[in-house]
Amino acid sequence: MKLIQIDKARYRKHLNQVIIACVIALAVGSLAISQTLIALFPDPSGSHFHWNLLGVVVCSLLVGFVLNKYRNHDYMTEIVYVWELKKALNKITRKMPKLKAAGREGNADALLAIQYSYAGSRLLWQLDDNTITMDELAIKQAELDSVAEKYNLSLDAERYDESILKQF
Repeated sequence: MKLIQIDKARYRKHLNQVIIACVIALAVGSLAISQTLIALFPDPSGSHFHWNLLGVVVCSLLVGFVLNKYRNHDYMTEIVYVWELKKALNKITRKMPKLKAAGREGNADALLAIQYSYAGSRLLWQLDDNTITMDELAIKQAELDSVAEKYNLSLDAERYDESILKQF
């Protein structure tokens, strides 16, 4: 997955609107489904927990289905890109201890994966205005750069491919 610059204002606007739509759909849909089930199948004891739970589960599945169906729509471009980037970074994060150990020994693929992780994290944090952790990332980046320099490696996040993680 290539790192691309996306329009932050458009991303935030679309993300907020999708979140609001999902919250409203979940609230209204869950209530509608559960109230319909309660009206059709009343419980003499007055406990309708199972119908309320079923309403939430069914509505959550419907919202997930709709999000998946429209994931290729132009409106969702930035949102889906960020979801996919987070998924890719999560795969790297799960292997980070092994990657760091291999990187200290000069493994170019490990260092490249770490570079991609840092560059992707920087992109995400800028989109979310998470500037608190940028200083920490800059320190980690400087450490990575010194290791790469020690082994005479040039790290370009654009060359990263997810398949290199299989060896770790």
